[in-house]
Amino acid sequence: MNKLPILGAAIFAALSCSVQAKVEDLFKSTCASCHGETLTGGMAGSLVDKEWLTKGTDEALSNAIKQGIAKAGMPAFGGVLSDEEVRTLVVYIREAGAKIEQQKAPESQLGKEFKTKHHTVSTQEILTTDGIVWALDFLPDNSLLYTLREGQLWHFSKEGKKTLIKGTPEVWHNRQGGLLDVYPDPDYQSNGWIYLSFSQPAGKNEAGDEIAFTKIVRGKIKDGTWVEQQTLFEAKPQNRKNRGWHFGSRFAIQGDYLFFTNGDEGHQNDAQDITTQNGKIHRIFKDGSIPKDNPFYNEKGAQKTIWTYGNRNPQGLTINPTNGQLWSTEHGPRGGDELNLVSKGVNYGWPKVTFGMNYNGTPITEHTELPGMQSPIHHWTPSIAVAGINFYSGTQFKHWQGDLFVGSLAKKELHRLRIEDNKVVEDEIILKGLGRIRDVITAPNGNIYLTINDRDKNQSKIIAITQ
Repeated sequence: MNKLPILGAAIFAALSCSVQAKVEDLFKSTCASCHGETLTGGMAGSLVDKEWLTKGTDEALSNAIKQGIAKAGMPAFGGVLSDEEVRTLVVYIREAGAKIEQQKAPESQLGKEFKTKHHTVSTQEILTTDGIVWALDFLPDNSLLYTLREGQLWHFSKEGKKTLIKGTPEVWHNRQGGLLDVYPDPDYQSNGWIYLSFSQPAGKNEAGDEIAFTKIVRGKIKDGTWVEQQTLFEAKPQNRKNRGWHFGSRFAIQGDYLFFTNGDEGHQNDAQDITTQNGKIHRIFKDGSIPKDNPFYNEKGAQKTIWTYGNRNPQGLTINPTNGQLWSTEHGPRGGDELNLVSKGVNYGWPKVTFGMNYNGTPITEHTELPGMQSPIHHWTPSIAVAGINFYSGTQFKHWQGDLFVGSLAKKELHRLRIEDNKVVEDEIILKGLGRIRDVITAPNGNIYLTINDRDKNQSKIIAITQ
């Protein structure tokens, strides 16, 4: 830990917290008397100034809490705190430190030139619209398609004309549900297919709650109308139970294969159950048929479309154009947002392992790794609420070639990650404070396009990062 004195024997003896104690109360009862209620120091030093007596890693912090630091006079708490409680305290300390850093970092200004580590760039507003823009992508003629979560698909021409596409499917627009991803086929010029994901209404459950499920379709646009729709995937009737959360829904296409994500739908234990669709990344052919070499195709009772499982809510999915690797970003709970390299048949651990805790500050598990479960390549604790991702493949920014851009909802940030040998060696915040960044793509001219949402105003912008 950080600059810790001896705790009074009376304080130490009084410690008696249940496994489900909230972390705020846990901190007050164990740490605040020495480190201060704001974690900025008291009898002991600050926990948010990045000056550590140990290495300052999560593991070092956990060990300091459990084992104490004799030379600093800090007693061991391992006998009175569970491993789960220790983990929540580590997350809580990280949250406090990040909050201080957040306050220091300047917010971006639209239209203003600014410097990044490798380029001096600016931002340009492309359009503003009412509603939440969930996804966007370019067509071969440099025009743009984007979805509004309320259930609208729009076309934005290169001349700046907006057209609402008629006849798109009815969606269940509640909580996190609605019209979600849009993805033109890489062979669009020859086949005209466009893929959509959305939440499909499914009536009510036994408790009387409205429910829905993630549905995947493709269709074409002719004369401003959605036509020739084909259903590619939908949950089995017995598995339709989403009350409004974690639809996932991002697409990636590689050759004849269509990958898509399906969050755990608020039923976290289903992520470990291969008989359900939720908490998974799926692989099908672009026409909706199922590849026979999928990892659970021949397993009795399994969902044959599953490619990976143990996923909480992946809302970023993309293929690295230089090596064909599939990558995803996944929302953690309170802490533990993940960047994952997606591999066939792999269990990514949720909810048996996580770097986060429950939103109310109670523990989920003490495990951040377990045998047979894949750890993330990178994680954000506290959460930034990761969303759309894209490997930069344009020519406009030569020093960003091959870097991964990651949108953030809660922190309203755009991150640039440099990945070498499947390890993140740089994590730079490019933009901050303009809005909730839900999707990011590389434009044909090499600029970077992203959508920013203002949830309070129910308004979105599409902006470009330019030189």
